[in-house]
Amino acid sequence: MTVIDCPDPQALAQFYASLLDWKVDPESDEGWATIGDGGGRELSFQRVESDYRAPDWPGQEVPQQLHIDVDVDDLDEAEAAVLELGATKHDHQPGQSFRVFLDPAGHPFCLVKPSAL
Repeated sequence: MTVIDCPDPQALAQFYASLLDWKVDPESDEGWATIGDGGGRELSFQRVESDYRAPDWPGQEVPQQLHIDVDVDDLDEAEAAVLELGATKHDHQPGQSFRVFLDPAGHPFCLVKPSAL
């Protein structure tokens, strides 16, 4: 199971559930939330009560620790959708086939256009 620290598990669970088209577990509470695809894949979010600091990417003062890559068909359409959900586009964009965003708690994630082989 992957668990992501954050200040508001419910809000971050809703963000990723919308992004991935997954469902929020109804057993979630203020301190813990889980989302899943119904086929066994899950992400959980746990509340950090004090001193939560968002990752500092691409810097390493507060390492990112993990990030999620989401495959998309169209980067422009996907960018518009994640911005509407509450993501922020990061100023540092090191590639052409992907775009880096920050979720509402500051964790980096990427929208990736897979290359055709």
